[in-house]
Amino acid sequence: MKKLAVSLSTAMALVATAQAQNVPVRVTADAPVTAPYPVSIVVTKAALKKLPKAPKGTPAIPAQFDAIGKDKVRVTFLVNNLGAGESKLFVATPSINTELPELSVTLNGADAEVKRGDNLIARYDVSTGPTKPYLYPILPFGDDVHMTRRWPVEKGTDEAEDHPHHRGLWFTHGDINGIDFWTEAGDEKHRIGKTVHTNFPMLGGGPLQAKLSTTTDWNDPEGKTIAKDTRSMTFTPVGTGMFLDFSIIVTPTTDDLKWGDTKEGTFAIRVPEAIKGDKTGTMINAEGLKQGALWGKASAWVDNSGTIDGKPVGVAIFDSPANPRHPTTWHARTYGLFAVNPFGLHDFDASKKNDKTAGQLITPKGKSVTFAYRVYFHQGDATQASVAAVAKTYAKPPKVTLVP
Repeated sequence: MKKLAVSLSTAMALVATAQAQNVPVRVTADAPVTAPYPVSIVVTKAALKKLPKAPKGTPAIPAQFDAIGKDKVRVTFLVNNLGAGESKLFVATPSINTELPELSVTLNGADAEVKRGDNLIARYDVSTGPTKPYLYPILPFGDDVHMTRRWPVEKGTDEAEDHPHHRGLWFTHGDINGIDFWTEAGDEKHRIGKTVHTNFPMLGGGPLQAKLSTTTDWNDPEGKTIAKDTRSMTFTPVGTGMFLDFSIIVTPTTDDLKWGDTKEGTFAIRVPEAIKGDKTGTMINAEGLKQGALWGKASAWVDNSGTIDGKPVGVAIFDSPANPRHPTTWHARTYGLFAVNPFGLHDFDASKKNDKTAGQLITPKGKSVTFAYRVYFHQGDATQASVAAVAKTYAKPPKVTLVP
């Protein structure tokens, strides 16, 4: 405990140093930035000792300062109104906003809750799902606007009570080494696995972002761990919406990990009844395909929007350009399932229907595979929320450097 206390003290002292000095930075946009967008830079202890002064008149920009270990600080801030190729200087200063309470992540029993002040934004539930952890509820616009279906976690209003394994927002897959981690019920022939939460290595908040990291075991029906993962989730309110950045690193523990070719997966959200594509909601992808026409197609992003209790809202998922098989294919259904799935090619592509290994991906033992996504909860439809422009910025984010 003494060593940990010393480490924390050192880390916080470094953060205080960075805050006191402020940090002069240059931001250069590859793609246009037309809405508030989070960027960050990691500054070492050595660099803090020789920070130059920014030119007189350089605008200050509110920032969040987070310790990374005992010798680095991550400086995060929001930029806006940058044209492609445009470069601007800023001085990152501690964010003090008395109108908006800070974001926090704290444990409530076994689960982690993300809040702004006293208001719940999301809960990472590790205690009630019979086969997996998941995010539920997700409330970026207040506790009266759920951005996922409520059932089966709790009783909703006039909701379809189908697919009980569609819980909030989650990451699993229907065929890992022949084991189904997607559904919740099976038998001797249909073997069901579990993704079991094991730890929260990090819970952190601040004026601009809340973050949590988790570790998870992928266990076969006999309880043997065939893989482990590390997940990172960052919640960033932006303008009238919120970004959820989700990344997962999966590592085999015993043998090679075979991601089977099946449509049943993988990074998914079950949207509220009111904005389903087969009701009054609109599903659209980057190519402009809508509703059921976008199922199984490759695209950098998909958006699902509609009206919930009179409020026009939506959710988009962006596939990271660094992901395997980008742009990904989508298991996005008009009945409410909205899922990224780069593996189900024999289901999605008629030319591959007889090849059940077409979408298979193998992660060798001793290696890892990483998937990353940005989920954009927004007001209005895809056009009103400038989803296409925000997706372009995600694909080519602004670069941040220290002022030399």
